[in-house]
Amino acid sequence: MAVLKIKSKNSLKSFHFKSKEEISPEEFVIIPAEGGGQLVKVLPESSIIKKQLENKILPEIMRKASQEDIKTFKEKERKEKEAYDFCKSKIKERGLPMKLLKTVFYLDNQKSIFYFTAEGRIDFRDLVKDLARKYRMRIEMKQIGVRDETKILGGFGICGKPLCCYSFLKKFEPVSLQKAKDQNININPTKISGICGRLICCLNYEEGAIGRLYIDQDEEDLIQYDEEQIEAEEEEVPEVLIDSPSDTNKH
Repeated sequence: MAVLKIKSKNSLKSFHFKSKEEISPEEFVIIPAEGGGQLVKVLPESSIIKKQLENKILPEIMRKASQEDIKTFKEKERKEKEAYDFCKSKIKERGLPMKLLKTVFYLDNQKSIFYFTAEGRIDFRDLVKDLARKYRMRIEMKQIGVRDETKILGGFGICGKPLCCYSFLKKFEPVSLQKAKDQNININPTKISGICGRLICCLNYEEGAIGRLYIDQDEEDLIQYDEEQIEAEEEEVPEVLIDSPSDTNKH
C-alpha cells in the first residue's frame, strides 16, 4: 500500500495515511473524521520516509476525492460557517454567557455539533430550539475545556512558534506543578502558564533535566502557585450533550 502525507485546510498538522493506490501531491482524498469524513490535500513526501513507514500501522484513507466530493465538502463548509454565524447571533440575542468555537455538520445533514466554552453550566434549551427550528436536524451542544479551546483556535507560545497543541499534538498529557519543581524552574504563573491559562506542555518535554525556564531559586521575586487551585483547574470540564427536541423537527 502507498504511504501518503496529508494536511487539512485549517490546521498546521500533517499526518501519514495509507492508500491502496498511489495518489499524487496536490490531489485531494477523504479520511475518516467526525461528520462522515474530512477532505484533505496530499503533500509531497520523501521516498526515505515513505520507506520507513511502509511496515508501520497507519490509518487508511476512505477514498480519493472526486470533483463531486470536493463540491460537497465546499457546500458543507459553507453551511457550517452560516450555522456558526447564526448560532453566535442567537447567543448574543439571548444573552447566554458562552463562547461558540466551532460547528460541525454531518454529511448526511441529519446531525450537527456546536462546540463551546463557558464558566459553568448553561441553560441553552431555547438556543437548541432555535437551531433545530432552522436546520431541521439533531443538534448537539458540546462543552469543552480551555485547553481544547486553545487547540482549536491556535496561537503562538513563548518560544515564538505556533502552539504545540495546534500544530502537532494529537492528545493532551497531564502536566503537574511537580515537573516544574523537578526542573528547578521559577514557580511564577506568568512564566510557566500557556495562553490557555494552564501549565505549559513544554514542562513534559524537558522532564528529567533543567528546563529552559531555569532560574536560581534564591531569586527574591519567586511567586508561588496555589497548588490546590491548579489541581482544580486541571479537572476536565464535563461534556454536555443536549439533543434537539424530537417534536421540533416535525414542524
